Amino acid sequence: MLPFTREQFFAVFLEYNNAVWPASIVAYGLGILALVAVLRPKPVWSRVAAAILAVMWAWTGVAYQGIFFSAINGAAILFAALFVAQALALAYFGFTKNHLAFGEVHWPRAIIGWVFIAYAGVAYPLIGLSTGHSYQELPQFGTTPCPVTLFTFGMLLLAKPPWILFVIPVVWSLIGGSAALLLSVPQDWLLLASGVITITLLISSKPKPGHSAANER
Repeated sequence: MLPFTREQFFAVFLEYNNAVWPASIVAYGLGILALVAVLRPKPVWSRVAAAILAVMWAWTGVAYQGIFFSAINGAAILFAALFVAQALALAYFGFTKNHLAFGEVHWPRAIIGWVFIAYAGVAYPLIGLSTGHSYQELPQFGTTPCPVTLFTFGMLLLAKPPWILFVIPVVWSLIGGSAALLLSVPQDWLLLASGVITITLLISSKPKPGHSAANER
């Protein structure tokens, strides 16, 4: 049993989105800037993308999870800590160490990466609107957990980051994606599957032992 109702769940989004407006518009601008990093695969742009992802996770962890969602769910404090931890990991590995390298992955990993990005920014809110909710009642791009997670999966699949950057997003895909089942949030069905899809892609794209040597013969 969840400690809140479906009505309370959407009421928190309404209160939060109204309070932080126009943060979602700023988030779309940052998202577009992050995509420039994918199209211009240079170290400086990789750092920009990592910084943007870190800001999205930190903001969502503190503002949404820590301040608003915690009002109806005590576990949100733990969720806030997870999101801040992911922000720090992105800042360290992606910005400080510059371990994001865009433009070096191929299909199907690249295709799925773009699908996740398009879904987070375009399809996710459209599906939500189709259920009869107003835009302000819905999880919004760049400032709420589920779209942020899907966008992050997409960006990471288009790069070659350390595996540790996938851990918390995979965990949240299961926690946040459960809303598809428990709260009848249809746009979260892909989130629920995204962690499994991502892990499968990572395993399948991992070089097999002896593969490089065999190619050199």
